[in-house]
Order: sequence, then C-alpha cells, then structure tokens
Amino acid sequence: KASAVARTTTSSITITTMTDQFTLSNVACIDTAKSPHPISTGIGFFDHMIDQLNSHAQIGVAVTVTKNNGESSSAMSPSFEFVNRYADEDQALIMGQVGAALGSQLKELVYKGEESNSRTSRFCCPLDEALVECVLTKSSSSNNEGKLTTFTLPPYGRYPANKGRSKIGTMKTQFVETFFTNVAQSSGMDISLVKVRGDNGHHVVESAFKAFSRALRNLIDGTDTNNYTSDEFEKMWGEKSVSYTAGLELCREGKLERSTKETSILVHVLMNGLLKGSDSVQVDTGIKTMDEFVAILAKEAKMSVEVKCNGDLYVDDHHTSEDVSIALGQVLNTAFGTKAGLNRMWCATGTYGDAEVEVTMDLSNRPCITHNLSLSSNPNDEEYAGDLSIEMLDHVLESLVMNSKSTVHIVENKAGKTVLETAMATAMAYGAALRMCAAVDPRRAGKTASSKGTLSV
Repeated sequence: KASAVARTTTSSITITTMTDQFTLSNVACIDTAKSPHPISTGIGFFDHMIDQLNSHAQIGVAVTVTKNNGESSSAMSPSFEFVNRYADEDQALIMGQVGAALGSQLKELVYKGEESNSRTSRFCCPLDEALVECVLTKSSSSNNEGKLTTFTLPPYGRYPANKGRSKIGTMKTQFVETFFTNVAQSSGMDISLVKVRGDNGHHVVESAFKAFSRALRNLIDGTDTNNYTSDEFEKMWGEKSVSYTAGLELCREGKLERSTKETSILVHVLMNGLLKGSDSVQVDTGIKTMDEFVAILAKEAKMSVEVKCNGDLYVDDHHTSEDVSIALGQVLNTAFGTKAGLNRMWCATGTYGDAEVEVTMDLSNRPCITHNLSLSSNPNDEEYAGDLSIEMLDHVLESLVMNSKSTVHIVENKAGKTVLETAMATAMAYGAALRMCAAVDPRRAGKTASSKGTLSV
C-alpha cells in the first residue's frame, strides 16, 4: 500500500504523507506487461486517462483508491455509481495522491535503479480537435525532484467561451495539473505540457495523457522524435531492427486503377523499405509540383510508389491533383490493413529551403486535418506553388488525409520564401511521420495501440 496526498495553494502543489481519508493499493507500473489489477480511482474519466499509459506507453498500470473507513474494494462493479464513487470527494487529494504513487513507480522504469545520462523526449499527440506537446526530461541523478515546468492546457475547450469545461464526466479539469505536478515530483522527471491547439476539452486532456504516454515510452527506450541517428533509435526502428524486418515480412501493398471522363489513374504502393534503385519511385501526373510532392513523400516514407495519371489538364489542375491524392490516400489505407501491431502515432519535421514544417500523424481511422500553413496569407501573394494552384495544394492535403483515414496536424514553424518550399517541407515531414506510424512495434504482438482495442469502430 502507498499513501500520499497533494494539497494545492495559490502558488504551489506539495506532497505530504497522511494516514486518513484514502489509501492506494495494488499500485503498479510494469514495463511492456499488463497488471492483473484494475485502475479504480473512483473518478471514471480519470481512470480512462490513466489507462492511456497501458495502450500508448505500453506500461501495465494499476491503482485502487479506497476510503479509510472500512470500505471494501473487492466488490468491483462497472456501474456508474461505483466507478464514480469519489466524484464528490476531494479530487485534488485523490488525483495528487495517485500522481505521486504512479510517479514513484515510473521512476524505477525511467532510471532503472541506477544513475544515467540526462535525456529528453518529445512527443505530440494528434486528435481531431486537439494537439498537445509533451516534453519529458530526466536528469543524470534519480535523487533530483522533478517539476511541472510548463502547463498550458486550460481552458479545456471553448464551451463556454474563454472558460472551457470545468468537468469532463465527473472529473474536475482543474486537478489535471495537480496530477502531473505530483507525477513530476515523484518520478524525478521534468514535464512540459503545451496545448498547441484544441477546441474540445475531452480531447485536450486525452491528447495530453497520450502525448505523455508516448514521450514516456520513448524516454524509456532511449529514442526521441527529434533524433533518428542515435544507436537506440537504430536498434529499435533502423534497417537492422526487428521492427524493420517485421514490416517487410507483412508484404504490405495497395493498388488502384480507375478511369473517368476526367482522369485515368494508376497508383501502386509497396511498403517495402524503398528498394534500392532509381525506379522505386515513379510519379508522372503531368503536374511537376505534384510529381515532386509525391516523390519526396514516398522517399521519406521509405516506400516504393508508382503513380501515373492522364488527366484533363487542358481544363485545369483540379481533377488531376484531386484524383491522384484521393487514390494515393485510398491505396495507403489499403496497405495499412487493420493497423494492428503498428506504432500508429509519430511526429516529424521537414525542412526545404527556408521552410520548416512539422507533421503529427495518427493512423486513427478518424480522418481529420488541421494546419496553419500560410497558403492564403503568403507574403508574395502567390497563386501557384510551382505549376499547382495553391488552393489545390490545400485540397491535395485534405484529400490525402481523409482517404487514408488518418488524423494529421500540420504546424508551420517557418514559412518558405515561396509556397513551393513550404509544400515540399510538408511532403518531407508527412513522409517521415508516415514511415514511423506504419512501423511495426513487435512488442505489441499484433495488437492495436488503442484503449478500445480496435480502430475499426
């Protein structure tokens, strides 16, 4: 059993020990394994958020909260009343206590019982109405107390305006900060949680817990979304890794041929690690910008692509660019299959000329795209990116994302001198993110990275 309490003041959140009110039992954080015990805090939505560690950090988490009044926790029930039995109790106390207890367990996984080099891990989690960035930093000494260095999640959504949600389910949103403060202090990690964008309160909190879980997984693995050259990354995801070999063994492929009065199209994708040779990527749409965009995306994704389109360019670029993007998205979705066993989420940055763009992707089966690319407000008042109209560049991105059934957030960190530069930086980031999302994680043993257990519904 473990017992701790978080008390809030106007300036800080501290942890003290207590013997009354609540007790935590069966507290566990087990690396790449499931705990036989449940998550049962007495606050239903809070349970659901903690469960994200199971699905996205691949850590078996368990914790049971009981009142110190002789109450039994053995008669577990899925009823609303039992799951939310402490909704009207002191949630700051409960969420802080749980954060402190889980943080202490996570310290053992992060530091592995020994001193180590300091390390940072960053992850962004895309949901259809939210994008949260989490940065975790562990120091070289496990004796250091961690801090919640940045926390900009509130307001939780935009309903009501300028205020957001005060509760999600029965959980009071103001104590999300209490939870993460206590996790940081007990784990020895510095935690930063920044809301990049988010209009839906539920998804803002969910994105934060998922981003934390994914960043934590990478921190334990020694990998990071900002470093593809480390020994740890090569061991986990490189061309000699079990992941890479498992991906090739799946022989993932998608092909589509179709003809209309507007276009005749062939799109063929092989997720084969991009076989050596100049003929692995062949793109001929009649629009040079589209050809370069798709080719860059394919090379960064390390997949062989053949795209041929004979379209009515004598009319304009609309039908050709739209139909190629739709077909490519559909073929990618076919190649992904059920997405079971895949890494599923990643974020990657692409640079081209002066442009720097980050793409955060989730093979979610919940298609949505959000971006802040300076297309309509480009400084040169450009109408075209090369030979592709800018309005169709916007439509190309939407068609690709929607038909591949992905959730994609695009953040323009720096605009290019031209929109063409920004477009190609986007293609680079998109392909790099796609490669990592589609990578096989052998630890998942073919199971879907989702608390629902499936992405099909």
